[in-house]
Amino acid sequence: MLQSDLAVQLGVIGAYLVLALAVGLVAYRVTSRAAEDYYLASRSIGTVVLLFTTFATLLSAFTFFAGPDIAYRFGPEWILVMGVMDGILFAVLWYLIGYKQWLVGRKQGYVTLGEMLGDRFGSTTLRALVAGISVFWLFPYVMLQQIGAGEAITGLTNGAVPYWAGAALITVFMIGYVAAAGLRGVAWTDTIQGLFMLGIVWIAVAWVLSAVGGLGPINEGLQAGETTAGFLSLGSGFYTPQYIISTAVTIAFGVTMFPQINQRFFVAKDARVLKRSFALWPVLVVLLFVPAFLLGTWAAGLGVVVPEGQNVVPVLLNEYTPVWFAALVIAGAMAAMMSSSDSMLLSGASYITRDLYRPLVNPDASERTEGLLARVVVAGFALLAFVGSLFRPGTLLEVGDTAFGGFAQLALPVMLALYWPRTNRQGMFAGILGSQVFYLAHVFVPAQTLTVAGSTLTVFGTTYFTWDFALYGMLLSLVLTFGVSLLTTTAPDEQSAVYSVRAD
Repeated sequence: MLQSDLAVQLGVIGAYLVLALAVGLVAYRVTSRAAEDYYLASRSIGTVVLLFTTFATLLSAFTFFAGPDIAYRFGPEWILVMGVMDGILFAVLWYLIGYKQWLVGRKQGYVTLGEMLGDRFGSTTLRALVAGISVFWLFPYVMLQQIGAGEAITGLTNGAVPYWAGAALITVFMIGYVAAAGLRGVAWTDTIQGLFMLGIVWIAVAWVLSAVGGLGPINEGLQAGETTAGFLSLGSGFYTPQYIISTAVTIAFGVTMFPQINQRFFVAKDARVLKRSFALWPVLVVLLFVPAFLLGTWAAGLGVVVPEGQNVVPVLLNEYTPVWFAALVIAGAMAAMMSSSDSMLLSGASYITRDLYRPLVNPDASERTEGLLARVVVAGFALLAFVGSLFRPGTLLEVGDTAFGGFAQLALPVMLALYWPRTNRQGMFAGILGSQVFYLAHVFVPAQTLTVAGSTLTVFGTTYFTWDFALYGMLLSLVLTFGVSLLTTTAPDEQSAVYSVRAD
């Protein structure tokens, strides 16, 4: 690679990162040292900012790199999983869980999911358990962004910048502006980054289409290729109905329990903001996912060869667009990764300080002390995730899918708690612990083949009767929470009335 090209690429990405840091520093000047303002921007977020901060927070390396990579290898039906099904499913869950959470949070002043559940069920242990599980599954998803950043810059520069340097770059900038800005700065940068991502990916689609002479050469390449002949028709050995439904359900339910998304349910300034946001959500999602996944599919039709350890989008853009534009699109992808990681770091810090440190270590901690500790936690969490990312524990799809499934195990017990007053403490512990043990066993224990009465049975496998094991874990969480609550008595210090709120 020419040194001039490398300088342009790094200059474009560096300029974008500096802009994001500058926005964070401006936000720092109007953010108080109080913990609630740092975590929730004093519950003052309007429609555009709430919509785009949720949008940008979700659109991570999983979207910008894992999605196109899947479309490149298996075809464009990934849009059914992420664009259509999850766009709609998450919007429904935003209403069912998010709106009720907003009503309860506004009335009681909650900042975290653990705080909301711990107060309702009179249990510091439950509060700490939910926080601990959330932080545990958050770690690989933060790491996912750093893996994506490292692979993106390596692919863009054709290996001139090593993987670790790209991961380190995004880590340093994230720490800088998240520690300074809090949610207000994160939301502002998310809005800028969301608009930037949306615009630049559509320009990339138009540019590639123009460079290759339209859809004709792409479709001819897809039809002629040995592995791509079925890309222009629905259905394949990979995109089975069971796979599409299982993946869409676990992602949508998992997203609602992501700390960075779940806390967005508390921040709207009024009910109209929240309702407008989840109504517009499916439109916004499809507007981004369609072009991103088209790029991956087109690369397969154009015969683009993706080196091991790299992602298809940077390689495609390097081949068909100018150096500066490819760098600009990767800056957009970096924006996606940073806007996910910044929110994750902030939410993870709030769970650690409010649900673990304050109740278990220092109940009398001041708001200022908690706010300062949160900034230290942000830096420590990001650095630990960076170290983990250097070991590359799996592909972007594998790491992301595992985290989604882990969070999804929390969703149904939380829904029961919000809507069924008979839910009690024992039921919550049974549902949450039982499903997490089941899920963790399937993630970390190798599959075992047993022979029972002459028949072969596989346990700890990825599927049962062709359906993903994560769905069985969710079903187990529902059965245990409901059944144990029904069969046991409610403790005197539980307060079902705190969730009795009137809809606006």
